[in-house]
Amino acid sequence: MLQFTSQEMAAIRRRASQDIIEQIIADNQVVLNSETLVPPDARATWNLYYFCPTHGVRLNWDRNKPTEHVCPVDSEVLTGEPYDGAWWRWLNGLNSKACNDLGLLWQITEEKLYLEKVREILLAYAEYYPDYQEHGGIPYNGPGKANAQTLCEANCNIDFARGYDFIKDQLSFDEQAYIEQRLLREGAQFLMQHRADQLHNHEMKISATIGVIGLILNDQSLINFAVNTPYGLKYQLENGVKGEGLWFEGSIHYHYYALQALLNFEKMACKTEHSLQSEPNFHTMLAFPLKLLMNNGDFPRLNDCIAGQEKLTHSHLFEFAYREFNDPLFASALQNIYQRSPRNTIDALLYGVETLPGAEQLQCQSIHAEQSGVTIMHNRQYSNMLLVKHSPYGGEHDHYDRLGLIINRNGKEILPDLGTTGYGAELHYGYYKNTATHNTLAVNQQNQPPANPQVNQFVEANEYTWLDTQTDWCGEQPTVDSHTIVQWDDAAYKDVVFRRQILWLGDVAIEFDTVKNPHQQQLDLIWHIRGEHHTLSQAKSCDNPLDGPLARMTDSHEIPLHESIELSYEIEGQTNFNQQILTDSKATLLLGYAPDNPATSELAYTLLRCKDAMLKTTVVHNLTESDDIRVIGVEWGFDSINFTLLRNGLARSVYINQQTGVVLID
Repeated sequence: MLQFTSQEMAAIRRRASQDIIEQIIADNQVVLNSETLVPPDARATWNLYYFCPTHGVRLNWDRNKPTEHVCPVDSEVLTGEPYDGAWWRWLNGLNSKACNDLGLLWQITEEKLYLEKVREILLAYAEYYPDYQEHGGIPYNGPGKANAQTLCEANCNIDFARGYDFIKDQLSFDEQAYIEQRLLREGAQFLMQHRADQLHNHEMKISATIGVIGLILNDQSLINFAVNTPYGLKYQLENGVKGEGLWFEGSIHYHYYALQALLNFEKMACKTEHSLQSEPNFHTMLAFPLKLLMNNGDFPRLNDCIAGQEKLTHSHLFEFAYREFNDPLFASALQNIYQRSPRNTIDALLYGVETLPGAEQLQCQSIHAEQSGVTIMHNRQYSNMLLVKHSPYGGEHDHYDRLGLIINRNGKEILPDLGTTGYGAELHYGYYKNTATHNTLAVNQQNQPPANPQVNQFVEANEYTWLDTQTDWCGEQPTVDSHTIVQWDDAAYKDVVFRRQILWLGDVAIEFDTVKNPHQQQLDLIWHIRGEHHTLSQAKSCDNPLDGPLARMTDSHEIPLHESIELSYEIEGQTNFNQQILTDSKATLLLGYAPDNPATSELAYTLLRCKDAMLKTTVVHNLTESDDIRVIGVEWGFDSINFTLLRNGLARSVYINQQTGVVLID
């Protein structure tokens, strides 16, 4: 066995608790308690089709009902494709996971029931695998054999390989040869044919699987392809980690997904000459996202992040990382993870140190990561937080929301980033992934083209933080060494310049937005609030004038905006959240409701609509739960902004030098 030495496995057996054994059994009940079932042909498609098209939630999977798929929200039964094919993909996932889990359980308990189940599954897939027909059609992805995309093929094959490693010594020579040739090597060669020449988390996963199979088969050609060739693991590490340490795709979920692939290989390779721990970005990639935790304990759902993937649950990474690097930061990550559950996990058993040291829990912190493109402003006293996304374009898993905002008040996300849902559900491309469903600027309700924002000024002082960011669509678009599909409108944004400046005072955030709109397109500055419009008495009911993602907006109202307006929103569990919006432009506010994530509840949308060639807008986000805060007398100079800030009737003069970022508050 390659994964663990005999001494390591003996120690694992001694330390394995009955709870862990029962956990592994429970996690694999479906496979253990059913006759081994393997698709005889290439009928399995994509697990991300297995989502309700109405609510965007995962369907209930039933081993005994391959043609009936139930929505957990309203119990609607969905039939036919794409759900039937996705059902079989789910089964492939359960089978491959069982190979790894039950192979380990065999090693721990030496009960032949688990050995035999792994043997049955591996031999069955080895029988069918060479004859599975390539099939696919999944956006951005290469084809699969047992599944419909190359990524899924890699995810299943690595678990087949690890399960095989656990039981190899109990198989006959003929059985070993049969599985190695018809399943493992066949799978590795297929993956080699379809690994794309691009930076991508998929290619990390694919390379890791090829590398693990190469290690198990002691095949140097497979290992070299996985590790050392262009777009292999080393290349991805060197070129895919940007700036301060964020994976180029800009999604914290996919950052960890790529890292998971790297550690899948490293857990096998760490005792060999093929270890990658000395690569500079290895530790950086582990450490950096921990600085981006919000004050609700979650990561921001930047870019593609399905609801639930924003949680810090990565014990499978940090148990191994702490053992290898002895970094207190990773002990703190584990401290956060285990505050919700005991440290009685498989990851701790296999890869963790026996006793973790005392460590402080990770906390939200202010950070300005200019190259990675994330700025967080945090006030610990009031537990308020604001995040600005000014990251460079990240390719497939990016969302088109340059200079987008997230605001948390008293630890509650009230101007959220929604992330997304299963990619096979209509709501993914039809709603969540679009510019108009983010707190940013949309032009003609179309998606922003790729852009790399710039930071003009960032100043952090005792009383305030000032961030001045800008993005434009005036010249050549940035590109990324990763496959993309055009899902934006170049003509709508041609020559538009969007500048967003934030003055952060801890319990109030004042947002200054300027938009140069030389072709006088329809501009929409958008804010969506996790709450309800408190009163619409000043608004007139209207038909929804929007198309695209927000054509589904309901209860539409409009208000002509004359210089200044104050809006209030009811927030569950808190007092009302208040905004003030000021502009000298001819503008209209459009109010309504559209889906939250999951789509079982709604958000309150506010859109400021304008066609002026120059739009200047000030927005006051009052993050107190009691104070009356307003702004009056906003004056935009050539290189300055002046206004009076009123707090409970008391006036303070504020002068902002836009050239230096110096703010004077009297």
